[in-house]
Amino acid sequence: MDEPGAMRVVIAEDNYLVREGLRRLLEDSGQIAVVASVGSAEELLDAVRRLAPDAVLTDIRMPPGHHMEGIEAAHEIRAVAPSTGVVVLSQHADESYALELFADGSSGLGYLLKDRIGDLEDLVHALSEVHAGGSVIDPTIVDTLVRRRGASGEASPLAALSPRELDVLREMAAGKTNAGIEATLFLSASTVEKHVNAIFTKLGLPENGVHRRVAAVLAFLQSSTDGR
Repeated sequence: MDEPGAMRVVIAEDNYLVREGLRRLLEDSGQIAVVASVGSAEELLDAVRRLAPDAVLTDIRMPPGHHMEGIEAAHEIRAVAPSTGVVVLSQHADESYALELFADGSSGLGYLLKDRIGDLEDLVHALSEVHAGGSVIDPTIVDTLVRRRGASGEASPLAALSPRELDVLREMAAGKTNAGIEATLFLSASTVEKHVNAIFTKLGLPENGVHRRVAAVLAFLQSSTDGR
């Protein structure tokens, strides 16, 4: 039976031990009720149709092809069940996978590296964020691209950002609010707001853009891909 007020989640992971580990981890939080745990993209889509969960946590690679079934399922879920958020778990800190996931929009979608599995707070936060229609991108992807661009000497929109603005961008990628960024980086509210606005301005994001925080990260990811 679901706990009153708990977020209803479906897990999709073809490795049984990992799947059961995720189920126990999430249910132990007391904030999540796992209503189904499945091993393939087909079973995932069926569970979403039958159970209408609040959110889905899915591996990026599953049967039958072990390619990008999780991303393909995420797109279909968002099309047929827009109230269900989807977090995709991947072993790959490659921006091309994130760009593929967010190709048609970022609302209700998250991309986390599997390293996050051990951090219950990160997982619950990501699921809550996508359930609310927000977005999450693993900040490790931002770090990887910053290092890559720094080593290659290639031009990047991020070249205009200060080191502290880069720190704020990483926290934005993780889906944190201004208040969350203040607590993590030990900055005042006015300072965080100043940095966030500077990032939007330097990356040329419109005033009324939807999900500007994730758009800032996606702008960086796209520029990194284009610049290869």
